[in-house]
Amino acid sequence: MTASLKQAQEGTAPFRRATLAGQRLDAARAALGRCGLCVLNCATNRLNGPSGNCGAPALPRVFSAQTESGDELELIPAFTIALSGCNMRCAFCITGDASWHASRGELPDTPRLAATAVQAISSGAARGVLILGGEPTVHLPWLIEFISLLPDHTPVYLKTNGLSTRAARDLLKGLINVWIIDFKFGNDDCAGRLSRTQGYGAAVSETLLWAAGHTGLIIRHLLMPGHLECCWKPAAAWIAQHLPAAKVSLRFGYWPSWQAQRIPGLNRALTEAEQCGAMEIARQFELHLIP
Repeated sequence: MTASLKQAQEGTAPFRRATLAGQRLDAARAALGRCGLCVLNCATNRLNGPSGNCGAPALPRVFSAQTESGDELELIPAFTIALSGCNMRCAFCITGDASWHASRGELPDTPRLAATAVQAISSGAARGVLILGGEPTVHLPWLIEFISLLPDHTPVYLKTNGLSTRAARDLLKGLINVWIIDFKFGNDDCAGRLSRTQGYGAAVSETLLWAAGHTGLIIRHLLMPGHLECCWKPAAAWIAQHLPAAKVSLRFGYWPSWQAQRIPGLNRALTEAEQCGAMEIARQFELHLIP
């Protein structure tokens, strides 16, 4: 949590998140003209229509908006908004069609969507707003506009793959209560083969370190079959070395979705031995696991 957010919640300093978001909106929109919102840095003009690695236009589409309870215990229930389009191509993506194709879903009525989220929280149906994808940071102008329409102290959670650039993160500084960052792969080879992503390790490490210094952070890892030693163990070792106090969410809900059936080893569920082995690695590195 940033100092300004903490002070505001304790009533020790004025905080105007909506104002801050509004001040950054023009810069976020201008960034789409030569897009460098993620580390793939395609430099295409997304203001003219769908382009770049994510294939996303200037405005996102929403493929789901509802109260959900499938995330970390401290966040749920949350009013969850899922945006189509992503800059990764994970073969096992559970929302593969919508995540791979930015044209899926509906164009949002942003004021109405914000009002619905606020109503869910005020009624007690949700504790906060969770925004995910696909990958929400490729839709940065809309994300900032949406946040500008929320009451200042509405809890906002962002679930991201960690491939945003420093410029994009700086535009979000102070606007998000908790970043949930997927630490998907423990090495660049697996990242390249399974998600067509180059330079993954350096990119996600930079984002994790930035988030730890600027906002609330949950590091999430989806355990994949056959990737205990090559992905989870190196990721756990990195966390233990660089962010030993971080909250870590180890997820056992892997299912061979989307194109996973085509990849040897990923076309099955986890075994009990893999799950036990993953917990032993977490204990070995003394990670702070959360439910």
